[in-house]
Amino acid sequence: MERLESAAYRQDLDEALAAAYVDWDALDGRRIAISGATGTIGTFLTDMLMRGRELGRSWEVLALGRNEAGARVRLPYFEREGFAFQQLDVSIPGSAPETPVDLIVHLASTTHPRAYATQPIGTVTSNIIGLSNLLEAAPALPDAISLVFASSVEIYGQNRGDVDAFDESYCGYIDCNTLRAGYPESKRAGEALCQGYAAERGTGIAIPRLPRVFGPTMPKSDSKAISQFVRSSVAGEDIVLKSEGTQLFSYGYVADVVCGILCCVTRGERGVAYNVCGAGSDITLRDLAAYLAHLGGGEVRFELPDAIEKAGYSTATKAILDGSRIATLGYMPRYDVRGGLERTVSILRELQ
Repeated sequence: MERLESAAYRQDLDEALAAAYVDWDALDGRRIAISGATGTIGTFLTDMLMRGRELGRSWEVLALGRNEAGARVRLPYFEREGFAFQQLDVSIPGSAPETPVDLIVHLASTTHPRAYATQPIGTVTSNIIGLSNLLEAAPALPDAISLVFASSVEIYGQNRGDVDAFDESYCGYIDCNTLRAGYPESKRAGEALCQGYAAERGTGIAIPRLPRVFGPTMPKSDSKAISQFVRSSVAGEDIVLKSEGTQLFSYGYVADVVCGILCCVTRGERGVAYNVCGAGSDITLRDLAAYLAHLGGGEVRFELPDAIEKAGYSTATKAILDGSRIATLGYMPRYDVRGGLERTVSILRELQ
């Protein structure tokens, strides 16, 4: 079964489109370009927008990606009205959408440990050169946001031990002279570049800072711990934990995260960063593994990571987000972390 044949997944799309904290009318009539359209977040966003068209919305989607053949498998919309695909590596200097667009959502980014370790150049360039290319293509609209830069909890670095949760003004420690620093440092630089375009060009920028995101749209190639745990749970296998599991992180179900991004676009203040999270989003890696083992009927086993995987691991041990600012926009995610995990496993089992 394909994901769009799942009644539960289609329910997720419809419930997302009904989120009261997003001004959907503000998106109507706009041509929306999505880089990284075949990733975890980009796939759900594309599915949701195309479902919105079925329900009468007038926006259009331009999906950007490096591999058209893969996109045709991932995104079954190539013959649909209101959808277009452009094969594009945004990290190549001068790359840009072929047609004018009203809103660019820049999601293309390396986001998992093996890729951090084996593609360190692309990790940095997608967040800086790719962003620069798309900022050049974004229109300067006087009253609307025209570019979204999906930032990350990782920009906060390591918790210095002086706060419980990161608000948007926090700045922790990052050792920039390491391979693994490429991701958080390039996200930091990307945010600074956005502020430069906002000040010099008048570009309307949205900067959602995302937690660790999971859901039924996670690619099979994703090597994040939660992705491995979910796949094992769905298969009824033991969960393999490659650390003591004491890391405490914030997580977000993909449907809620996508709506949080659009909340920032349609209700947020231009140029202001918002942590996209809600109540019940924090859990230790050990408890996460145990819960997924429970859902799958397995147990948790401990193993050492291989050298490549270990090189891509974050060194942060406590990185939880303070969602107070986005809450003032009315943001209220539907699922806490355990509810989102149950939803993910249930849908993926249905798709087997």
